[in-house]
Amino acid sequence: MSGILEGKRILITGVLMESSIAFHTAKLAQEQGAEVILTAFPRPTLTERIAKKLPKPAKVIELDVTNQEHLDRLAGLVKEELGGRLDGIVHSIGFAPQDALGGNFLNTPFESVATAMHVSAFSLKSLTMALRELLVPGSAVVGLTFDAQFAWPQYDWMGPAKAALEATSRYMARDLGKDDIRCNLISAGPIGSMAAKSIPGFAELADVWNHRSPMEWNMADPEPAGKGVVALLSDWFPKTTGEIIHVDGGLHAVGA
Repeated sequence: MSGILEGKRILITGVLMESSIAFHTAKLAQEQGAEVILTAFPRPTLTERIAKKLPKPAKVIELDVTNQEHLDRLAGLVKEELGGRLDGIVHSIGFAPQDALGGNFLNTPFESVATAMHVSAFSLKSLTMALRELLVPGSAVVGLTFDAQFAWPQYDWMGPAKAALEATSRYMARDLGKDDIRCNLISAGPIGSMAAKSIPGFAELADVWNHRSPMEWNMADPEPAGKGVVALLSDWFPKTTGEIIHVDGGLHAVGA
């Protein structure tokens, strides 16, 4: 029986650790029949080591989404590896300087806010447009957010950055829809990934799920979110775009 991504070619960013949503997305995508290529920054060698744990080999390309030279060469490198077609992009990129996190919201300088916005939100547009020539009708762009409806403990300027990401996804859905390209986000609950561990006081934020989530939430299990990403990459959501699918145990639906 063929998988739901059979024959598709997918570029996935953000595979840093085996515990990441991006790694599980790559693993599931391969298991569902996709050919996968990875990007990494700042340490491609780390991603190359982690990639060896995937079911099949995957090429790793160095990509700093704030570096225009990297973006300009990306399509050519992908074309060399996968040919002239791309069926999906997974945006799993987020970063904020330490002074933009951990309770420092009112004192964060604009330079740090600008970095968070550039890396975490604008990069959804710049990455997609760097690969635009390869995207075919029916292809999908899927990003990862953390519910920007709320002001979370310790999350600080990553919250506005995720809100910007969510708005960016809607505008991209508007402008790419005419070419039959979808753009959606998965809003995942907290996962004990490298990105999460870089947030001071992350345990306080994640503890909300222990008390309010309708379904039991396991921070050590990124697979549900990965399955959500793979589903959105597939042809099973052919007319869904500009959407945010919550994979968070239902916490987004309940009040305090």
